[in-house]
Amino acid sequence: METRLAFIGIVVGNREATARLNELLHEYGQYIIGRMGIPYKHKDVSIISVMIDAPQDIISALTGKLGMLPAVSAKTTYPQMPS
Repeated sequence: METRLAFIGIVVGNREATARLNELLHEYGQYIIGRMGIPYKHKDVSIISVMIDAPQDIISALTGKLGMLPAVSAKTTYPQMPS
């Protein structure tokens, strides 16, 4: 199955959501290339950047599940691949 590269940007506004968020990232771990998390205390949020290489339906499913978590926002962008 063809895969795509994608960046998933996640903003967590409530630390209570992090346990389920981490479970989801672990569940999709086979597709995750890397991840970086930064606590931003000034705004009382955490920012997570995830790079993923997966089929389109997997990317959409993960982003949708993340976005349904309370106090979590998730957006996906797709890089322009060099030719």
